[in-house]
Amino acid sequence: MKFVVCVSRQGCGDFSADDLTLGRLYEVKDAVETHGMIRIVDDSGEDYLYPASLFESVEVQAQTASRLHELLAA
Repeated sequence: MKFVVCVSRQGCGDFSADDLTLGRLYEVKDAVETHGMIRIVDDSGEDYLYPASLFESVEVQAQTASRLHELLAA
């Protein structure tokens, strides 16, 4: 599992950043970064592709990752 924190809402181009919260933790749904994009479940509850440049990776221990996965999926 991979987690990221939103660090910017600028430079989205054609993408809306209305459903992103600065400083919020998001789980990456597709571990493969494609064309500089990552897929996350945003604040709307739907998964979308966003520019990876809006996020910073966060490393967490395996046990914490499992707990975060459960919490964010609820």
